Amino acid sequence: MSRKKKPLPILENVTVTDVAAEGKSLARVNDIVVFVPFTVPGDVVDLQVRRKKHSYCEAEVIRFVKYSDVRATPMCKHFGVCGGCKWQNLPYEEQLKAKQRQVESQLRRIGKVELPPCHPIIGSVKTSEYRNKLEFGCSNKRWLTREQVASGEVYDNMNGIGFHITGAFDKILPIEKCWLMDTLHNDIRNAIRDYAFDHGLTFFDLREQHGLLRDIIIRNSSTGEWMVIVQFHFEHDGDREKAMGLLSHIGDRFPQITSLLYVDNQKCNDTIGDQEVIVFKGNDHIFEEMEGLRFKVGPKSFYQTNTEQAYHLYSVARRFAGLTGSELVYDLYTGTGTIANFVARQARQVIGIEYVPEAIEDAKVNARINGIGNTLFYAGDMKDILNDDFIASHGRPDVIITDPPRAGMHTDVVQTILRAAPRVIVYVSCNPATQARDLADLDTDYAVTDVQPVDMFPHTPHVENVVRLERRQPPTPVSRNQEQEGDQPI
Repeated sequence: MSRKKKPLPILENVTVTDVAAEGKSLARVNDIVVFVPFTVPGDVVDLQVRRKKHSYCEAEVIRFVKYSDVRATPMCKHFGVCGGCKWQNLPYEEQLKAKQRQVESQLRRIGKVELPPCHPIIGSVKTSEYRNKLEFGCSNKRWLTREQVASGEVYDNMNGIGFHITGAFDKILPIEKCWLMDTLHNDIRNAIRDYAFDHGLTFFDLREQHGLLRDIIIRNSSTGEWMVIVQFHFEHDGDREKAMGLLSHIGDRFPQITSLLYVDNQKCNDTIGDQEVIVFKGNDHIFEEMEGLRFKVGPKSFYQTNTEQAYHLYSVARRFAGLTGSELVYDLYTGTGTIANFVARQARQVIGIEYVPEAIEDAKVNARINGIGNTLFYAGDMKDILNDDFIASHGRPDVIITDPPRAGMHTDVVQTILRAAPRVIVYVSCNPATQARDLADLDTDYAVTDVQPVDMFPHTPHVENVVRLERRQPPTPVSRNQEQEGDQPI
């Protein structure tokens, strides 16, 4: 006979005291740390514990007893359900303070390396409509809020386009308006939804792997161009014709779309890196501009999603590199070559390495259209390409700039960097925790000399951080006399 689980407790009149990781806040009750989402320091709340461990628990608010004086009014009606902008209720200046603390804490706690004073975080120029890319899922399993469930209303149409719900991978919260991107993207997304409803297009079932409409990616650029990629799942006669009808409708209604693309994705997931992307109308790319340079961005290309902040981020990286025009620079995880081409005018040569072949082709095009002749680009897995033979063939770098994904750098890559022994390493990271881990591995030969956080993602706990490392001076040779003096018995 199974034992009955004890009901989880309700905690009353709890004061939230600080900001915690992953966009949550924290409180302490009888020496137990309680993590609470969608609250800010100073809130007094009644909580329902949802998960309990020995030294901490996770809870959610069932009643606000008193709202904090340090609180902002969320701009989005989906706040509290959509998990994308968990800090909309925290004033932006407080967000920046929390991100500054996060960077300093993780570098010290995880990296355990000696650090200089951290420069004040560079805040985002925009705090709404700052993104140049958003992705929306399409599902036949619409997420219903508690209020909708409590109402007892029966929904004939459970299809929806929006964001995946955390902890419910196959369910979608329908989004009417998102504030993260120019509002034209709302019009495009809602037009796709309305056409699909009116013409009976089926929506994808992620568990059962059927349905026609499965995903939408929308990108724009500072040049005024728009890219829309619609992912379909063709499985029945007539599906292609229905898809073409949707694309034709969107292309005619929104002449601002300069690149209208589609994918027939038969995989279990929505990633398109290994898929054929087909042009329905316009170009297969858009262009971005930065400091007089033009960058071609394709459907599979990585480009920083906050265009204006990307300029500040790359400017910091270039300044930390301290280039004089004579240096050989390696740009690791180069993407479409943005950093490589951005710093090339101040270097003798820049070599960029990136996993995605299409991105490397774009990087080569970007160098060509900007008249940059001192860059080389290679595609492949970083740990396989960047090795001792590669360095022997191309030259030992004076400076390495590295901008890895959230997981940080592979151990083999770190070891190769140590053997390459550049004078300076500039480490750009979207995850200070894995950055700190890698700094600990580099600490044997390198000292951190500068730390500059940059906020790319307002209203979220995510933060970019740039670290400058200088190679430690080799130990001063000890003279024979000094050795003898040092060996004298005490």
